[in-house]
Amino acid sequence: MIPRRSLFLLPWLTQADPPPPEIWNFDSLDRIGGHPTTLLGRPKLIDTRGGKAVEFDGVQDAIFLDVHPLAGAAAFTWEVIFRPASGGRPEQRFFHLQESGSNYRLLLETRLMGDQWCLDSFAASSTGQQPLMDRKLLHPLDQWHHVAFVYDSSQMRHFVNHKLELSAAVKLAPQSAGKTSVGVRINRVDFFKGAVRTARFHREAIEVSRFLPLP
Repeated sequence: MIPRRSLFLLPWLTQADPPPPEIWNFDSLDRIGGHPTTLLGRPKLIDTRGGKAVEFDGVQDAIFLDVHPLAGAAAFTWEVIFRPASGGRPEQRFFHLQESGSNYRLLLETRLMGDQWCLDSFAASSTGQQPLMDRKLLHPLDQWHHVAFVYDSSQMRHFVNHKLELSAAVKLAPQSAGKTSVGVRINRVDFFKGAVRTARFHREAIEVSRFLPLP
């Protein structure tokens, strides 16, 4: 039996570890991350050097899931490995999580300028909202990239290819259960042209050293 005073020296006994991350591999059109999908248009399953991925045409292709993978999370890290393609619209929403019955949401978007793109991340909750975007922080199209959207309960940050780009102080309330769209905004505007291979959702703010490897 552990003496009562020892409990103060063993925080792992009094504070539960975060659950393991939820991983979505885009290797099927029927189910992603164990969740059934609803398809819009004709997204395609393709082979890549890093495994299967789903390709979207930027006009009508999208995937919808009846789950919000970060519902209830007071802190989180949302990672995506994707390949934005040339020829897409200037503003594209490639991953959208939204609470049911409200406009509270988490978004990952691209802004295209010539043959390059920049990341636009956005959060809206009952206690605050925050966009992060800088059109001077550009990356090449038609290549695989890793992006991460991190919130540590007081600060929102986003990274591209393991490098911190932007941050801002904001208070975001946890979101309730909801839905996800991939390849378009949930209201079916701003379609994405490119491919998505992997998403990973942590219920904690993790360090760069724990990010998925660069593609």
